Amino acid sequence: MAFLNKGDKAPDFQVKDQDGKMVALKDYLGHKVILYFYPKADTPGCTAESCNLRDNYDDLLERGYKIIGVSPDTVEKQKKFAEKYNLPFPLLADTDLQVIKEYGAWGTKNMYGKSYEGLLRTTYVIDEKGKIEKVITSVKTKDHAAQILQAMEKE
Repeated sequence: MAFLNKGDKAPDFQVKDQDGKMVALKDYLGHKVILYFYPKADTPGCTAESCNLRDNYDDLLERGYKIIGVSPDTVEKQKKFAEKYNLPFPLLADTDLQVIKEYGAWGTKNMYGKSYEGLLRTTYVIDEKGKIEKVITSVKTKDHAAQILQAMEKE
């Protein structure tokens, strides 16, 4: 599945977050959204990425961004992850991979010479009208907030 591109309408979705609450993209119209896809809660890269966004959360909010994380983990795993690291934004439990695939964040990965299907770490920045402004596929997990802001300044 191909990634969505700048200018595409971001597909709406409705998925449970770590608290079992339904979250829909349409509820964020009027706000800029950082929608980030990560492979697995509480693993080193995903923890670094999520904590970096947490540590820069107030700055991102001041700049008008809302943050939503998505992984194929269960609601329970997302809840443990959010609580363990004090993550202040929704983490969606896309266990059926519907949103992940719709956004092109599922595909072939290679590790140690073997190919397998998995989540492709990807971030989308969506504007107030629901259009994709930026797609980041080479995510810097330890400095992701700065990476996003730099990418947006280049626009």
